[in-house]
Amino acid sequence: MTIGSTSAAKRDGAAQYDAVIIGAGFSGMYQLHLLRDRLGLNARVIERGDGVGGTWYWNRYPGARCDSESHSYSYYFSDELLKEWEWSERYPQQPEIVRYLNFVADKLDLKRDIQFDTTVTGAVYDEKANLWRVSTDDGETVSAKYLITAVGCLSSANVPDIPGRDTFKGKWYHTGQWPHEGVDFTGKRVGQIGTGSTGIQAVPVIAETAKHLTVFQRTANYSIPAQNHPLSAEFKAWAKENIDEIRQTMRASTNGHPFLINERKVFDVSAEERRKIYEKAWEVGGLRFRASFNDLLLDKAANDTAADFLKSKIGEIVKDPETAKNLAAIDHPFATKRPPIDTGYFEAYNRDNVSLVNLRDTPIVEITENGVKTTDGEYELDIIVFATGFDAMTGSLLKLGIVGRDGVTLNKAWEAGPRTYLGIQAAGFPNMFTITGPGSPSVLCNMPVAIEQHVEWVADCIETMEKDGIDRIEPTEEAVTGWVDHVNEVANATLLPQAGHSWYLGANVPGKPRVFMPYAGGMARFRGICDEVAEKGYEGFVLSRDKADSQAEAVNA
Repeated sequence: MTIGSTSAAKRDGAAQYDAVIIGAGFSGMYQLHLLRDRLGLNARVIERGDGVGGTWYWNRYPGARCDSESHSYSYYFSDELLKEWEWSERYPQQPEIVRYLNFVADKLDLKRDIQFDTTVTGAVYDEKANLWRVSTDDGETVSAKYLITAVGCLSSANVPDIPGRDTFKGKWYHTGQWPHEGVDFTGKRVGQIGTGSTGIQAVPVIAETAKHLTVFQRTANYSIPAQNHPLSAEFKAWAKENIDEIRQTMRASTNGHPFLINERKVFDVSAEERRKIYEKAWEVGGLRFRASFNDLLLDKAANDTAADFLKSKIGEIVKDPETAKNLAAIDHPFATKRPPIDTGYFEAYNRDNVSLVNLRDTPIVEITENGVKTTDGEYELDIIVFATGFDAMTGSLLKLGIVGRDGVTLNKAWEAGPRTYLGIQAAGFPNMFTITGPGSPSVLCNMPVAIEQHVEWVADCIETMEKDGIDRIEPTEEAVTGWVDHVNEVANATLLPQAGHSWYLGANVPGKPRVFMPYAGGMARFRGICDEVAEKGYEGFVLSRDKADSQAEAVNA
């Protein structure tokens, strides 16, 4: 265990802080900075890894790269940080993102208050003391008035429980738990299961050195070329000179990106003009393709035009007709699942050492000692790569052993699906805040933008509580129910729920409740709702303070 320099008050032999933050990624680092350096609170971050980075600390798989443009994938709370750091390319790779987060941590002197190599094993609310008791794997228990979970939306690996998995004599890896020393594929027969955004990034890189790569496709997927490139000196200068404009654009946009969705509708233009728009967007690459028209996620007929275009591109790129057909057998509307961007994904299938197995036609029966057996035969392998994603949005939270008022666990409270107010708090768990939790835009957004909004809202809330002598805050059940209903209503107004096997719905994890988890109303709209709630004295929350006779006085209901 590596411990920083924060001194904490001792109570009942245990360290006591004003706030305990779980996780040292984008969220936890910024939350520590605001609570410690702006509010002067005594805060401690507990981090499972031995360094900062959060999701990017763990996701070191081949080809791991951000799908937000680098100049927007940054903290925008500090012009100084923006002017001092330089990204090297349009879409940064994992090592560069980790270097960036270490740069920020060192610049703000954050590491002295981060406890590394420590896993939280439980967090129990002590109602009498109004404290969260947080236990760790080294036997330590610390307490704090405020508990803030900054564990990330995509950090709990989903390893499929395929029969025979543990009998495999070769090596198997999950992309979200990649060995820090890397994996040498040279001369190896590799099987990759999964073709989501992670798998799409990994395939071309693994193919470069593997003797043979067999890709087991569970669900065919759209993908748009990243058109990645080194950033020019001119662009770097422009980004530094236009910080305010970029910040304003990201905050005004639906998805927190540095561009706005075009206001035109698909059928406002002719088929010929539409094709030209899509071709130009393909050449620009990345998520800007999705911004070509404003009704792609609202109108199935409009969406079909984009889907057909992208499927046609697969046919143009992939030489083998059968492989192209299987890759284009996509069963969901475009962008209703996370829309991947790639560097040479479809082109990789033109290599002699890459083959595709369509698991819709020939499902996996089991993993054997020697490889993967489908209904069509056995594929002998030396290495299996599970690119099967995450138990998204709730998985990492539910592993923390959180227990709220009256001994109710978060797992029990969410057994039918996550229930939050604004993605920030859950009823029955006073003074516990979740950063980019279920019910917030989070994964439908450029994450640093969503993170900054949530972290700043939480810091402002805690500042108000401390200034006004408020002891606890939690949402009412009515507010939670109303918000969950609103999240569902907004999602159902789009095509998003039509991807029935999406991790947005938790459908990639057996036994997980099928509930649409992120807020699909857009980042700008969500920010306005949160601001209005705060301006109305934290409407929908109950704020209370302790009296001398221990009776709670409701401040706001």
